Amino acid sequence: AAVERRLAEFRAARGSAVAAPRPADPPGVSAAPEPAEGPRAAVGPGGGAAQVRPAPTAAAVAPVWARPLLLKVLLWAVLLALFAELELGLPYFVLSLLYWMYACTRGPAERRPGELSAYSVFNPGCTAIAGTLTAEQLERELHYGPAVGR
Repeated sequence: AAVERRLAEFRAARGSAVAAPRPADPPGVSAAPEPAEGPRAAVGPGGGAAQVRPAPTAAAVAPVWARPLLLKVLLWAVLLALFAELELGLPYFVLSLLYWMYACTRGPAERRPGELSAYSVFNPGCTAIAGTLTAEQLERELHYGPAVGR
């Protein structure tokens, strides 16, 4: 009953009280995606409309060839081919991996406020993150068994 009520609220927020049945497609023909109808309402946990998100326009989406990550990968591959032709492909590959590891490592200054490090020695007061297995917990479980029923 609650699901039906939420479905009715969703349909009312969307603007259609009853969904029209779609005709069956012939075998081997895939269904085409529905055209964008403009802004759509998202159904929140209470069943009402939570927020309205406009559909992305064609001008807002960058073409595939203009994405920065793709351009970087293509540049790296072209340089790899160039260095391989010069018989320096392996050093280029190793040095690029070392640079990638350096560039992706965040320092403590780049950490968000309240974010804990995975290594407890870098946290204030050596605070461990949730799910860390400590020596005390391991010793307790070896002597007394896991604390499942406690």
